[in-house]
Amino acid sequence: MTDHVIAISERSASSLHTVAGHAEHVYSVAEGATPPPWIEGVSSSWQRSANKHAVDPVATSAPRILTLGELKHHREPLDELIFSAQEEIDQLYKVVREARYTVLFCDGSGVAVEHRGDDAQASHFEYWGTWLGGVWSEEVEGTNGIGTCIVEERPVTVHRSQHFRSRHIDLSCSGAPVFGADGRLMAVLDVSAIDPELSEGAHALTGALTVRSARAIEERFFREQFRREWIVAVAPPEGGVVGILLAIDGSQRIVGANRIARMSLMLDDRGLRAGVSLWTIFERDPDLFRRKDGTDIHARLLVAGSNDKRSALVTPPEVSSSPTNGKLHTRPRLDSIDTLLKLAPAPPPQAHGGLSKGAIRRVREYVEVHLNESIDLGMLASVAGLSMHHFARQFKQSTGVTPHYFLTQKRVERAQEMLVQTDLSIAEIAYAAGFSDQSHLARHFRYMLGTTPREFRQSQR
Repeated sequence: MTDHVIAISERSASSLHTVAGHAEHVYSVAEGATPPPWIEGVSSSWQRSANKHAVDPVATSAPRILTLGELKHHREPLDELIFSAQEEIDQLYKVVREARYTVLFCDGSGVAVEHRGDDAQASHFEYWGTWLGGVWSEEVEGTNGIGTCIVEERPVTVHRSQHFRSRHIDLSCSGAPVFGADGRLMAVLDVSAIDPELSEGAHALTGALTVRSARAIEERFFREQFRREWIVAVAPPEGGVVGILLAIDGSQRIVGANRIARMSLMLDDRGLRAGVSLWTIFERDPDLFRRKDGTDIHARLLVAGSNDKRSALVTPPEVSSSPTNGKLHTRPRLDSIDTLLKLAPAPPPQAHGGLSKGAIRRVREYVEVHLNESIDLGMLASVAGLSMHHFARQFKQSTGVTPHYFLTQKRVERAQEMLVQTDLSIAEIAYAAGFSDQSHLARHFRYMLGTTPREFRQSQR
């Protein structure tokens, strides 16, 4: 059981399972008493429910079920997401239906806008509110897996007596947030069961399945939103639970980032509009964006300025001429990156040797300072303190590219900066970046970035 999931201990006192005993515990915690260990995870929600929302823990009224007309108002804004989520919702329900669970897909106000459940038991589920149109906001129903998940924006499992209202102490529900491509909460995926005999352990497993399905819904929707862009899926670091998704345009700028990417890489809408190069985050890999046959590219990305390598899958833009490419492009695979990489052909062994860190640093610094001047192999070899032959061989062993390619790459990067930050003509920028003329710059710019300097500048304005 992860730190993200709240679950009540089966050691809870029997008094919690009576209306009077439950209400007594609720009021005690709401007034600031130290909660018992199995209640601690929901104590903040209990306090909000009592003190902020004035929910009555002993009220016997059933959760409200919206009419079809009312439901339409909540459902329409999420039509695209609901359509995208169908496959994951169906798969989750296939797993949990035998245990008599319902699956609810709720909007940001806690209204169930899509559901899966046994139609023969519809009246039973409607009585408990765990059906299409059910309203499960925390401010109305108190602590519950849907409403509390919305408020705290994290996976939440509420098992039986962890619910705020005594009426719900036979319910077990697990909610997992679904965040949109802008990083904001769009929906909650929930599984709910009405079973007094359901064990904490059994429901915890269902909660983990719900979280996994919610992440798959997020990823599929993100990929659909950016189907015309490259998608870089980066596995989480060791011990992490959520991977990074980045959408990359033809100029290798980040144009989209999922919630975890925005948080961990400090990206926001303003920064994305300004145009952030992928290579400000990872060390440049010149071959990564050249293949466009629609199949995933397996990679190990090195975090810039560190020794931290991350497993990644790079998906080229959707090929509209291929009827199957759309499904392949949007298929979730963040949770299986490491498995897919193990199945991929092993990369060729890396050669030993190479330049020392000091020599690499001196060469990089020299190039940065003299980039607009004529730089030849002899000059760089001299800076490194080696003969030209040994320098060229060891430089490629260290960086994976030739000195000439490295130099050209740096000049293209300098040109990119000047195209965005200055009003100089492209010819002037070509000379300032060390190219012989404008056509020389244009040729290398297109080769490395897949676009022309003029097109790149226009995309930034």
